[in-house]
Order: sequence, then structure tokens, then C-alpha cells
Amino acid sequence: MIDTNLLIYILIAILVVAFLAAAIRILREYERGVVFTLGRFTKVTGPGLVIIIPFIQQMERVDLRVFVEDVPSQDIISKDNVSAKVNAVLYFRVVDPERSVISVANFRAATSQLAQTTLRSTLGKHELDTMLSERERLNADIQEILDTQTDPWGIKVTNVEIKHVDIDDSMVRAIARQAEAERDRRARVISAEGEAQAAQKLVEASQTIGDNAYAMQLRYLNSLQDAAASPASTIVLPLPLEVLERLRPA
Repeated sequence: MIDTNLLIYILIAILVVAFLAAAIRILREYERGVVFTLGRFTKVTGPGLVIIIPFIQQMERVDLRVFVEDVPSQDIISKDNVSAKVNAVLYFRVVDPERSVISVANFRAATSQLAQTTLRSTLGKHELDTMLSERERLNADIQEILDTQTDPWGIKVTNVEIKHVDIDDSMVRAIARQAEAERDRRARVISAEGEAQAAQKLVEASQTIGDNAYAMQLRYLNSLQDAAASPASTIVLPLPLEVLERLRPA
């Protein structure tokens, strides 16, 4: 038969171990504990060894590392009435453990849902060309809006990146035709500007040659030199009128 005193000692040891197991918490470097005493907020503690009073105090662990949330594809109607599917990735972290526990039931789910609605509302104010060509500016705008709205929850949105903007194949072909037309227009404009500049230079050259007789003779000699470069060419030099007048008999 087991001694009664031994049973009492074993029971006391079990209770002590259970009490210590319920009272002792170990928090990692990236964790903080939000402690409540009889339901009221007491303090934020950690990292390291934390001791709480069982049944009187409760502690919620909060991770301070950066969370990465994939924002699912959202149906967007752009300002120029183009339908597109846009998805993004969201980076955020907890900067105030107390508010992240007290102010919102699930800060990760709340931030993710808020990111989805903000993505739709913000991109819907812009045209498709802006969504495709100015992603960095749109990322900054969305990040600023989310950071402002999640600040009461103790959340800091560090970055937002738009990953893909998917549109219909018909719209892709239309954009390709538009880009081709734009390139053709730019080529025509550049060609016209080049012809205008060339014409202006010719006008300036003709004015310079017309005002200076020696310039005309130099241009004439340069033309003869260019023509003489080919061995098959024949050059006929006109006789100046001044020489003919001198050769005329008196």
C-alpha cells in the first residue's frame, strides 16, 4: 500500500511543475508579449524569460518580423474603361504590439483585406498606360494610403509592389497597334525636323555664297575636285568672259 504522505508529496510536485509551466514563458528576440491582468492591459514584455500569474494573467505573443502577404488578383476598371486583373505583394510589420492586439482582432487578415480594397480604388483612378508605365509611383501611393489607415492598429506598411497587370488579348493587340502607330509618328516627326534643319542650312549657305564671290569660286573648285575623283569623268572648263574680251582684236 502506497504511503499517503508520498501521494501528497507527488501531488504537490505535480502542482508545482504545472504552476511553473503555466507561469514561465520564453520569448524570442523578435517576439513581444502583451500581458493582461484580469482582462485589463498591463504591459508589453520580452524578449527573454517572462513570468506571469496563472489564471490571473494572460499573455498574447506578437511577432515583430516583416510579414509578406500576397494580394490576390483584383478586377480593376481603369479610368479609360479598360478591364484588367492586378495582383500585388504587401510588406508590413508590427511597431506597436499593444495596439496590434487591442485595436484589431486579426491584424494580418485586416491588413490583407484593406490592401485589396485600396488596390482596386487607387488603380481605378488611373488610365491603363499609367498602370503599365508608372508602377513605382503607384506603389508609393498605395503604400502611403495603407500606412495611414493601418497606423491606428500599430502596423507599419513598409512596401507595396504591383506584380502583374493582366489584360485581354484583344487589348494587348490594340496596345501593340497603338505603340506601332506612335513609333511611326515619331519617325515621321524626326524625319520632317531633319528636312527642315537641312533646308535651313541650305538657305544659310546660299546666302553666304551669294554675298561673297570668293566663296562661290571656292565652291566651284570643290565641285571640280569631286568630279575629278573618278578616272572615267571628263571635265570641260568654261573660258571666262574676261579672257575672251582680251583676245578680241582691237
